[in-house]
Amino acid sequence: MSARARERPGQHDVAHPAWTLVMSVAASSLSFIDGSILNVALPAIRADTGAGAAEVQWVVNAYTLPLAALILLGGALGDHQGRRRWLVIGTVLFGIASLVCALAGSLQTLLAGRALQGVGAALLLPNSLALLNGAYSGEARGQAVGTWAAAGAISAAIAPLAGGWLVQQFGWPSIFYVNIPFVGVAIVIALTRVEEVSDPGSARLDLGGAALATLGLGAATYGLTLWSQTFALSTLAGGAIAAGLALLVAFGLYERRLGDKAMVPLSLFGNRCFTSLNLMTFLLYGAFGGAMLLIPFTLIEAGGYSPVEAGLALLPLSILIGGASRMMGKLAEKIGPRWPLTIGPIIVGIGLALASRLAESQSYWTHAFPAILVMSTGMALAVAPLTSTVLASVSRHQTGMASGLNSALSRLGGLIIVALLGAVLVAQGDALLRPFAMALRMMGVVAALGGVAAFFGLSGNWRHADSGTETV
Repeated sequence: MSARARERPGQHDVAHPAWTLVMSVAASSLSFIDGSILNVALPAIRADTGAGAAEVQWVVNAYTLPLAALILLGGALGDHQGRRRWLVIGTVLFGIASLVCALAGSLQTLLAGRALQGVGAALLLPNSLALLNGAYSGEARGQAVGTWAAAGAISAAIAPLAGGWLVQQFGWPSIFYVNIPFVGVAIVIALTRVEEVSDPGSARLDLGGAALATLGLGAATYGLTLWSQTFALSTLAGGAIAAGLALLVAFGLYERRLGDKAMVPLSLFGNRCFTSLNLMTFLLYGAFGGAMLLIPFTLIEAGGYSPVEAGLALLPLSILIGGASRMMGKLAEKIGPRWPLTIGPIIVGIGLALASRLAESQSYWTHAFPAILVMSTGMALAVAPLTSTVLASVSRHQTGMASGLNSALSRLGGLIIVALLGAVLVAQGDALLRPFAMALRMMGVVAALGGVAAFFGLSGNWRHADSGTETV
């Protein structure tokens, strides 16, 4: 049997790459929408459930934790047993979890539903993109991935506005019902119009590593969440952090023992460029993810915005990032990725510092919009060349692993930053503004440090000789 196996059931004689594109957009939109729509609903969830700061943090992180920890395993399961199969399983789980969240009668049930959503996303996201990459080749593949990315940007742009309207008209549970049509479309197309693909030769079914990573990140995140509310290290918080660090050290040792069969081959980090780019990803996306939680939360809680107005306030962000990314990508092709990946995160840091000026009864156009404009410019400058540069820094046979790990680290950055925001989220009204401003300035520094990491990592000859990548 060949390393790359395909199954083509009788009903797939009408299969066409366009169906795979539609399916990939529908499936991946679940994650794009969910990540954007929830932030404008958090104040309503807090008010309705009586959630404290830690619970608000876990409404976000109960989803991000399994997504960050299991996304590489999700891709390996698809390689080994069939990408369409695991995409469908992940999409079904996401749909069931969305219903659990919508019908949740308690905060505990909501958190369980969010965790199940994270597991579903970890299964569907890597297999969605892998199926799309396999359905096209050459220039058509680039156009298809561009369409997929544009659809994600549009979904992320519309989601906060739609979410704000739904929260205002029907309450926060309604935001989870939005996922159901996308679930139905993705499953029907996958089962009737998309052929099965597997690549068992490249699969890394590292169940032990996945378990250690999940438990370690979970314990560390729990401890950081408890500590961040008062910055006093209680016995429980200290014990959880220590246990998490011990499990993560065990994860590193376990991965080193597995070598090239590991979920995360540690040999990749011997590459200076690859390591620095992933550090940049961790810092930049962590800071940006934290800001995308705090800005709408503060606009509603302290700025007097309605959920719809908060959604409208964020609308230019995704539009500007999506619209400028193509132009910034062409710029990076002409001058190389070093300066865009250095300057972009620094500009994001400046935008975050500008956003710290938000306060009650201010004009959107003089305070919020300039910050959003600057952040959008910086993100567009950095995001466009990032993936292609990461892939060009490793050998051809490592590109799938490199892409998956970079994606996981972008989620992990947000996971850690959100876990550290307890002191901000515990405040209400005007009392929220001072810790919000401090947090935004600190996240601005974190984002700028990502640019410094890229500057030093991309010095000299950074491209791998066997990358097979001509441009960045």
